[in-house]
Amino acid sequence: MTLPVLVPIVEGQGEVAAVPLLLRRIAIGIGGVSSLEVRRPIRVSRSKILKAGELERYVELAARSAGPAGAVLVLLDADDDCPAELGALLLARASEVRVGLTPSVVLAKHEFESWFLAAAVSLRGQRGLEADLEAPGAPETISDAKGWLQRHRTDGFAYSPTTDQPALAAVMDLQLARAGAPSFDKLWRDLERLLGAAPSGFAGGA
Repeated sequence: MTLPVLVPIVEGQGEVAAVPLLLRRIAIGIGGVSSLEVRRPIRVSRSKILKAGELERYVELAARSAGPAGAVLVLLDADDDCPAELGALLLARASEVRVGLTPSVVLAKHEFESWFLAAAVSLRGQRGLEADLEAPGAPETISDAKGWLQRHRTDGFAYSPTTDQPALAAVMDLQLARAGAPSFDKLWRDLERLLGAAPSGFAGGA
């Protein structure tokens, strides 16, 4: 299996720590790969990256960091946009940056935290969450996933993306996330492609 250097582009401070950890866990799940090199993510605000020329500039920066054998992954929250539509537009823009670069663009619907909701059962008792936590129906239809997590905490502390995202990403059940969150399944499938792995055969979302 080819192991590219992977350089993510993310929007949140919590994702700077959480995304490399999550990508390495997915790589292990795909094919036992434990040595995927994920460089420190480049952090750019969503509003900035949507501006003309800005996505292209940061993809070029990431591509230089990744090197000729590396890959670039753009991972953003879809917020209220359709992930498929906005993702396709951003991928078209990113793909024009340089010849030979095949970037990946994944938009979490609605938020990165939506993936935690899909895997909620595996997060029982973690970071102050309820001991009997259950996943909501259709997790990706909940627009305020951060608020949902806050409402299901019992320790009196506020949900903090900076500290809670990495901690929850380290223990969430990846297969539950795939089953309940189609955008997470897309992340998994995109990483399979970047690693040159055979598809895992999971029948989750589109």
